[in-house]
Amino acid sequence: MQEYLAEAYRLQYYQPDDQYISTSALADVMHVSAPAVTRMVQRLKEADYLDHQPYRGIKLTEKGELEALAYIRTHRIVERFLVDVMGFGWHQVHDLADEIGPVVSERVTERMNEMAKYPRRCAHGEPIPHADGYMPRVVDYLLTDVKIGETYVVSRANTHDEDKLVYLDTLGIKPGVHMTLIERAPFNGPLHLEVNGKSCFIGHELSTVIRVCSQDEFELV
Repeated sequence: MQEYLAEAYRLQYYQPDDQYISTSALADVMHVSAPAVTRMVQRLKEADYLDHQPYRGIKLTEKGELEALAYIRTHRIVERFLVDVMGFGWHQVHDLADEIGPVVSERVTERMNEMAKYPRRCAHGEPIPHADGYMPRVVDYLLTDVKIGETYVVSRANTHDEDKLVYLDTLGIKPGVHMTLIERAPFNGPLHLEVNGKSCFIGHELSTVIRVCSQDEFELV
C-alpha cells in the first residue's frame, strides 16, 4: 500500500496544481494490470488514503500524502546511505532501497540520515521530504530545452535504468555537477556538452532524462 501511495504522490507532485492522476498512469509505473490497480485504489479509498472520482482519477488525501512522504523519505535516505556510506553506485541503489526501506525503522532511518550527513536530495537528485512531511519543490528544466552557451547545474536524472546511469557516471553527469550546453545538433541529433571542463557528447534520447537548473535553484531544495 505504501508503494502505491508513494508512486501516486510522485505522479501528483509533478503535475500542475496537484491535479487528479489517472489510474492507468499508476498502473504503468507500478507495472501491474488495470484490475489490480482498481482493487488497490478501492482499498486505499476505504482507508481514507485517497479520493477517487470517476472520469477524473485519484488524488491523495492529507492522510495519504503523509504516509507517502514517510515512505519516500525513508527510500531516498536509504539510497544516499548506500551510496555515500556503503559505497554502492547510484545505478545500484533504487531496487536495494525498495527492498530495505519497508523494514527500516524510523530510528534507523534517522541514524542513516546522520551518517550520510543529512543530504537534501537522493542519489538521483530527487528532493528528500523533511521529517515533518514537508516536500521541497524542485525548479529545473529539461536539458533539451535550455539555452546554448549557458552553464547549469545537473539537478536530477529521471531514470533508474542501470545502463543509462552507468554511462552518465562515466561522463561525470550527476546531480550537483556543472554543465554547459555547447551545441545541439538539429533533428534530435546529439548534444555537445562541457561537463566540469571536459567535452563530451550524448544522444538526444539520453538527454531527455537529465534535468538542470541554476546554482541558486539547486541550493533551494
